[in-house]
Amino acid sequence: MKASEIASVIEAAAPLRLQESWDNSGFCIGDGNSEVHGVMVGFDCTEGLIAEAVSAGADMVVTHHPLIFGGVKKISEATSLGRTIISAIRNGITVYACHTNMDKVLGGVSGTTAARIGLKDVRVLDADAEGNGLGVIGSLPEPMGAEAFLGHLKSALSLSTVRCSRPLPGLLRNVALCGGSGRSLIGAALAAGADIYVSGDISYHDFYAPDGMMIADIGHFESEAEIIGVICDILREKIPNFAVHTARSSRINPVYYF
Repeated sequence: MKASEIASVIEAAAPLRLQESWDNSGFCIGDGNSEVHGVMVGFDCTEGLIAEAVSAGADMVVTHHPLIFGGVKKISEATSLGRTIISAIRNGITVYACHTNMDKVLGGVSGTTAARIGLKDVRVLDADAEGNGLGVIGSLPEPMGAEAFLGHLKSALSLSTVRCSRPLPGLLRNVALCGGSGRSLIGAALAAGADIYVSGDISYHDFYAPDGMMIADIGHFESEAEIIGVICDILREKIPNFAVHTARSSRINPVYYF
């Protein structure tokens, strides 16, 4: 099977044209002409993930975060990025990423997290003319107090901790969220009527939340990790007799809490 066939299955669910202008989704190493016999799906393309692919006999890696974001001036064994690139090339592994294009479809990163939380009437938060975009907003099945919701959030997403702004009095009904780094959508969440906005990589000053809305930071990894299962499900459904592996390293958060 050609790598382009694998990519087309993913892009049918999350078209590559949706990616942000600064992103680097698509083929990072190799191209669609590569012959593929197995795929390793992971969160970040690391040395460990390439080693897992080699061990499993997978000659294509599909990750959420792209291996290469900006310009690479040197490729050497001196850096982790360099070693990862060298290892992939030496082992004939094609590397592909589906990042912000997978963020911007309702069945992608944010929509999947919303489903885990149990939100209903979910829609895209910052939608374009076609209805795609970053973040989602939905409502809780039953209104909840702030502390109860934060407990529910931790339980539903298996979180060890949540950073949040001052808890609001009264009940929370509408929840907006954006997987990954979502501080830019705080205003959109407020405008959409969210009682609480859930995301990752929130800065200190953002916790001085706008009146009438809470902000909760659950972590970058934690808010996106579910997408690995989504990518695997897409591939297994459309190519049922093909070897699709889930990287063990994708279950490991690079951020540790003590």
